[in-house]
Amino acid sequence: MAELFASGTIVDLILVLVLLETALLALARHLGRRAPKLTTLLPNLAAGFLLLLSLRAAIADLGWGLIALPLGLALLAHILDLAGRWPRRRSESEPGS
Repeated sequence: MAELFASGTIVDLILVLVLLETALLALARHLGRRAPKLTTLLPNLAAGFLLLLSLRAAIADLGWGLIALPLGLALLAHILDLAGRWPRRRSESEPGS
């Protein structure tokens, strides 16, 4: 078990699980099952995936640039996720405002 963590294989397995989760959610939507819209989940899934990639790069002792790049991209994905969840301000022309 310790080797799974030391080698980074555990991160590889989790990355595969995230991809599988994304595929299963897309399939569920395609089949008409009740599932969240993938477009609303993608920024969140991407942020997590990119953080895992950064962790994998760090475990593999890759250069700082290969650790920082996915971290920066994860930040962008996180900001997109927050922007999508942020409540919209009602315009004055909308009823109830």
